[in-house]
Amino acid sequence: MAVDETMVVRVAKLARIRLADAEVAPLAHELNRILGWIDQLQAVDTEGVAPLDMVIPVRRAWRDDAVTDGNIQTDILANAPAAAHGFFAVPKVIE
Repeated sequence: MAVDETMVVRVAKLARIRLADAEVAPLAHELNRILGWIDQLQAVDTEGVAPLDMVIPVRRAWRDDAVTDGNIQTDILANAPAAAHGFFAVPKVIE
């Protein structure tokens, strides 16, 4: 499918992109080059090639998914400016 100047103007209008008259012809040429590259890629035989999800295989060490409470409440509350009854204490904002 070739892109001509009228199509570039129409797509630019639909996308609400303002193009100067001098920009239309070079843009049509560039879009035709891009579509040519896509045609080249589609011509490549990829039968039997597995999809690639990563370039470098990375294996992560998984930890056990165990629910814990952390047992560090006092350490966390030590960083708070004010604490009360095991929670962060904040100033009252509604009277």
